[in-house]
Amino acid sequence: MNLIERAKAPTPKLFRILRNVGLALAAAGAAILASPVSLPAAIVTLGGYLVVGGSVLGGVSQVTVDGSKTSTDNGSG
Repeated sequence: MNLIERAKAPTPKLFRILRNVGLALAAAGAAILASPVSLPAAIVTLGGYLVVGGSVLGGVSQVTVDGSKTSTDNGSG
């Protein structure tokens, strides 16, 4: 199963929730980074971590497949 097939395959409910949480974290981090107000360095650093963490969480959750609903494995390898 290649990456495109994994992205199109059904995702378990828990990972759909985690994907949405990851997207929300990435959006919050991007809002902090794009803030027009001068913020302390610690908050800007936190925003960067939120973007990276949310992106990774969303990406990993999207390519997690429900093995019981996909039977593309033909046993050849």
